[in-house]
Amino acid sequence: MKKKYKYKRYKDIKEIIEKRYNILTIIVITLLLFLFGYLFFIQIVKQDYYIEKVSASKITTYEGNTAPRGRIYDRNGNLLVDNEPVKIIYYKKSNLSSKKEIDLAYKVIEYLDIDYSKLTDRMIRDFWIQKYSDEAKLKITEEEYQQLKERKIQNSTIESYKRERITSEEINSLTEKDKRVAYLYYLMNKGYFYSEKIIKSIDVTDEEYAYIATNVSSLSGFNVRLDWNRTYLYGNTFKSIFGTVSSSATGIPSDLKEEYLKKGYNLEDRVGISYLEYQYDDYLKGKKDVYEKTEFGDVLKEEGKRGNDLYLTIDIKLQQKIEEILEEELKKAKNEKNTDYYNRSFVVVTNPKTGEILAMSGKMIKETDDELYIYDYTPGVFTSSVTVGSVIKGASHIVGYNTGALKIGEKRSDTCVKLAATPLKCSWKKLGNLNDLSALKYSSNTYQFYTAMKVANYKYVYNGAFKLNNDAFKIYRDTFKEFGLGVLTGIDLPNESAGLKGKNDTAGLLLDFSIGQYDTYTPLELSQYISTIANDGSRMQLHLLDKIISSYDGSELLKFENKELNKVNTEQKYIERVKTGFKEVLKIGGTGYNYIASKYKPAGKTGTSQSFVDSDFDGLIDKETLSHTFAAYAPYDNPIVSFVVVSPDVYYSKNNSTYTSGVNKRITKRVSEAYFELYNQG
Repeated sequence: MKKKYKYKRYKDIKEIIEKRYNILTIIVITLLLFLFGYLFFIQIVKQDYYIEKVSASKITTYEGNTAPRGRIYDRNGNLLVDNEPVKIIYYKKSNLSSKKEIDLAYKVIEYLDIDYSKLTDRMIRDFWIQKYSDEAKLKITEEEYQQLKERKIQNSTIESYKRERITSEEINSLTEKDKRVAYLYYLMNKGYFYSEKIIKSIDVTDEEYAYIATNVSSLSGFNVRLDWNRTYLYGNTFKSIFGTVSSSATGIPSDLKEEYLKKGYNLEDRVGISYLEYQYDDYLKGKKDVYEKTEFGDVLKEEGKRGNDLYLTIDIKLQQKIEEILEEELKKAKNEKNTDYYNRSFVVVTNPKTGEILAMSGKMIKETDDELYIYDYTPGVFTSSVTVGSVIKGASHIVGYNTGALKIGEKRSDTCVKLAATPLKCSWKKLGNLNDLSALKYSSNTYQFYTAMKVANYKYVYNGAFKLNNDAFKIYRDTFKEFGLGVLTGIDLPNESAGLKGKNDTAGLLLDFSIGQYDTYTPLELSQYISTIANDGSRMQLHLLDKIISSYDGSELLKFENKELNKVNTEQKYIERVKTGFKEVLKIGGTGYNYIASKYKPAGKTGTSQSFVDSDFDGLIDKETLSHTFAAYAPYDNPIVSFVVVSPDVYYSKNNSTYTSGVNKRITKRVSEAYFELYNQG
């Protein structure tokens, strides 16, 4: 029985082993079949796919040079800014030693005409150190080398010692050819190590270009290519606002490096660095050629294209005319009496309903050796500010109406105001009894003074101590901001200024503030202010861009949507009252009469402010001048245009002469005529 049991147990174990062996065999066979099937799939079915993948792994992709930028047009489709091809000779550093680079420079200089007028003493000395490196080493003592080894001095100190110890005889031993090579060597090593060094990009002759192009293999690192430069079809007209583009030699400037690198640019890229070129670089930049570097050579994978095109709101013909007017009137004014410190004027023409800038210009005049030179100062339209005077009295009226300090039709006597420890404060002349409309027409100061004191909850007492009983300055400034005074206009340009806010809010200065004699504003802010009044209290964002068009298929990529920034917080009847007063200003007897021909139905406001200048540039404000401003719109029953003209420091008298140049009025009259003639209005 015992043997029988053992045999049965052995038999059972054997059966189990055989079963497991059979299962394992099946599994192995299955795996082998799967493997063979997978290999068949890879090697036969997907053969082409994997061959392509392997080939692709051997291909590297790279981009070509910066592509031409988009064009810029005016509102009527006139081409303003384009690109022109330029031949470039450049050098790309490799692992050549300084000695070999100098030898290469001597070889190349035989075929290139290099202007070395900018060669400095520092460049010459650095070149001498590299050319005569053995002699340069002898200029350092063993003690100094020991100090360097002990890290008591730095390599830069050693190099400065070498530079200083080169004798005049050694410098004078360099020939003209050596100096040309020295400058070429400087260009070969200027900037980032890995960037292209632009050797020549101006007046490259066909012979120079051909020599480099046909000898690339023997001129280690030298090469040629075609680049582009911006060309301006209307000369310098509006050129400063178009902005500038970096060169191939500089790439991205250091102050903009971080910003552009975050956007995915390369350091060698040419980018917009100011104004419109900078503002709209994302659209204006071109798309580079994309190449594939394969084992069979370089292949163009994707062709680049020119950047997209900007269409602006400006009218280039109107812009040209305005710049011409400014230049003529500045020269004329400088030949008049009492214009010693007058040197600039600004003009802004806008559509008050949309915020479109039709034209804007600033010109500055300087006298050198008895000759007058005119410079463009258009950026000053939005970056420089002045005390603007009575032109802002429309906004001051609104403050009065809103606070109850002024009633529609309220009559007051234009008498001087006397506050404690303060001289008499009067209007420009005795104006008699006035209401709110005639106060604007004749530009009464005292009418505004009484309003300001009421806003401050102060009951006027002759020679009394004026104290603010509330935050009157804030009340005024908050309303002024709703008109665009003391805030950014939103113009699509960098570096806009909002003017300067007075820091001393003492009571007496509130009166000055109410007549535009305290805070300062830019001409562009005045443009938004007068346009807001013309547009029934709706403040529109000012802008230069109309639309952006694809250079690839002509489709519209972006349309600037006219944007209301805010509505002035007041009753419409108060805006209408100010507009009625502004109509009176330009009628017979008003301070703005004949600034704009009455047939165009203008409305607006003049301004005269006390200004101060530093006459001898010693940092001290020592001369008091008068500045003239003017802001208007037309026609008053359906405004389609607004004008702002600002002429700072137009009057200064050293001999009590009262003659004041009418340059601001003349500019306004001519600019408005130019506009209406161009658009056949009126």
